[in-house]
Amino acid sequence: MSSSKNHLYTHILGYPRIGSRRQLKFALESYWKGESSLHDLIQAAEEIKKEAWEKQQKAQISLLCSNDFSFYDHVLDTLCLVGAVPQRFKSHNGPISLDLLFTMARGMEKSRRGQDSSNIPHPMEMTKWFDTNYHYIVPEFEKDQHFSLSSSKPFEEFKQAKFLGFLTKPILLGPISFLFLGKKKDPSIKNAELIAKILPIYEEILKEFYSLGADWIELDEPILTLDISTEWQKAFYEVYTKLKVAVPSLKILLATYFGALKENREIVCSIPIDGLHYDCTRAGQELQGLLQNWDKNRVLSLGIIDGRNVWKNDFSQSLKIIHHALEFIPVERLWLAPSCSLLFVPVSLKEEKQLNGEIKSWLAFADEKIEELATIARLALEENYQNDEQYKENQRAIQQRKTSGLIRDQSVQQRLAALKEKDLSRKNPYRIRKEIQAKKLGLPLFPTTTIGSFPQTAEIRKMRSRFRLGHITEEQYDAFIQEEIKKVVRLQEEIGLDVLVHGEFERTDMVEYFGEKLKGFLITENGWVQSYGSRCVKPPIIYGDVSRQQPMTIKWSKFAQSLSSKPMKGMLTGPVTLLQWSFVRDDQPRKITAKQIALAIRDEVKDLEQNGLGVIQIDEPALREGLPLRKIDWNDYLEWAIESFRIASSCVEDSTQIHTHMCYSEFGDIIEAIAKLDADVISLEASRSGLELIDSFARFRYPNDIGLGVWDIHSPRIPTVNEILDTLKKALSVLPKEALWVNPDCGLKTRSYEEVIPSLRNMVEAAHLLRKEFEAAATVNS
Repeated sequence: MSSSKNHLYTHILGYPRIGSRRQLKFALESYWKGESSLHDLIQAAEEIKKEAWEKQQKAQISLLCSNDFSFYDHVLDTLCLVGAVPQRFKSHNGPISLDLLFTMARGMEKSRRGQDSSNIPHPMEMTKWFDTNYHYIVPEFEKDQHFSLSSSKPFEEFKQAKFLGFLTKPILLGPISFLFLGKKKDPSIKNAELIAKILPIYEEILKEFYSLGADWIELDEPILTLDISTEWQKAFYEVYTKLKVAVPSLKILLATYFGALKENREIVCSIPIDGLHYDCTRAGQELQGLLQNWDKNRVLSLGIIDGRNVWKNDFSQSLKIIHHALEFIPVERLWLAPSCSLLFVPVSLKEEKQLNGEIKSWLAFADEKIEELATIARLALEENYQNDEQYKENQRAIQQRKTSGLIRDQSVQQRLAALKEKDLSRKNPYRIRKEIQAKKLGLPLFPTTTIGSFPQTAEIRKMRSRFRLGHITEEQYDAFIQEEIKKVVRLQEEIGLDVLVHGEFERTDMVEYFGEKLKGFLITENGWVQSYGSRCVKPPIIYGDVSRQQPMTIKWSKFAQSLSSKPMKGMLTGPVTLLQWSFVRDDQPRKITAKQIALAIRDEVKDLEQNGLGVIQIDEPALREGLPLRKIDWNDYLEWAIESFRIASSCVEDSTQIHTHMCYSEFGDIIEAIAKLDADVISLEASRSGLELIDSFARFRYPNDIGLGVWDIHSPRIPTVNEILDTLKKALSVLPKEALWVNPDCGLKTRSYEEVIPSLRNMVEAAHLLRKEFEAAATVNS
């Protein structure tokens, strides 16, 4: 395939899976609740895929893609494709069905929901996909691991597209990245052993696609942008040589994204592939070296459109890059694409009716990005492209954004410049603060709490919608929220929790809520993206300098504290998470934006303290996620990320207890940096990761208090008292009893009360039993 006479060849690496109106979310949740059939779910998926192909074709994309759709997660799909089902799920006989896939991801079949879960397998671990907020299911490799071709999903999608008249490029996670991103359950398993076993399965997959009529297949190997060992580097030569020999006529496009290749560039230039996709938006500084060393008989795909952010492409800059590349690469071998899958951006700006018109003109979502791609591909081969109306309109928008009065706030910049070193530290070290806080709060051994939110019921969502639509007054809405807070405070007291929360019923999302109240943030109406499974989030857009205009959480936190004599946590989202889970402005360094947000949160922290909240939680679940992919870049990031948290948290008295929370990331390699946050209590996920986190604490003596997330809230599975007790006792093998808190691993917003109440009761009972054991031991020893 080659470029036409009028434009360069174009393709994409994936389209959003959720549907233009989140159809997948609603279809999945309806099926899980038993309200719809498997046929209904599959029919919804067919319509979503067809809509995506039609949009790509309408935008005149040269080569459409298939197998970018997933019911839950593409890594889990790959696991099913190669038959790598963990042994604990093997009681499910027969082929790998959708129900088995959901059981591996969620820990419970829909038919078992809310029942005793002691004999139901734990779901598989979930963690962040590189430095994104997308979660993937972590493959598990066991001793004597067996692989087999066990799913027809990618082949069925290819055939479906072909039947509808769409020739597609199937997309698969490459074999080496799949193995690298998994975890070996037995340390004796050798990488070479896994590679030798999985290679024949990939050969079989490629042969099947070729027999079905595929011309190209895309194999994604994003680990080439990481620091990988020599062993993994050598594996690329072995694997791709054998794949090419096995299916010589099927063209392989190897795709990398999210960063620079650096020392791995030699690999992609040497292995027998037919084309390479390269992320120019994140690794443009490396393009010159790649162009000079690239085999001109092979395709080079330039990721010229940013697939990770929502800003309109600057055509002038993109065309400069393309024209320079054409000095090295023949026009028929140069392809254009987004930098990565468009999974990470919302579907369409057409759904945004209320956005500020000026800011809207600066944006491009997935549909607009594929249109930009087609336009750039056409302009690149036009001599007088500067006279083209689409080009001129693009340049007007780019220039307007640079000069807009909406962007800069001199008072914010001056305040940031005036920060002093003393503004980044508490008055006294933790050991002194702990004594002061113990006297003030009077908490027992192994204090229990939750992470913040309680279930957002259909009634709560309905009332919020009615208020926003003007169907009820603010007074009516406030009265409703007050009653919900009263109920949840009574519930927590009855269950016996030690530190309470107000439930966050007034909040849609932990980032969106603050984005609605901070100057410099913009909230979309329908800018949804997938986080995992059916979970969708609506990231705010940070377009300008950030500041707090008025208190954001004081009203409901203060009200909740007035209802109980127990400590009530004020709940805030931290600056790094607000940054990382938003679409961030790209016209200044991220660290400047983070520190601006930190100053806004600092104002809220001080107000909470002054209004009687003695415990304040500043959540930073995205701290690890924001870590650069290459270790050489870690120190700079960690320095400003830690500074941002300390700007936000260091303004309080020693008697005020600062908590933070992190989840679903690999923390072991930055645990020392996390300690520098100097939070009085940090809560971390310990339910799905097989307690690997506890091993980290065995290697590093964490100085402050630690809350272990002993209940996996991302699954409907209810943990037993014994399971929780077992986790806590394992933790006590490396943690002092005085430092250990007990809590779920995340907020409870997405769970039902039928799951939450028994799970919390079991958690509190486990903590009580542990206290009694230590009290009995103390009595014997006295």
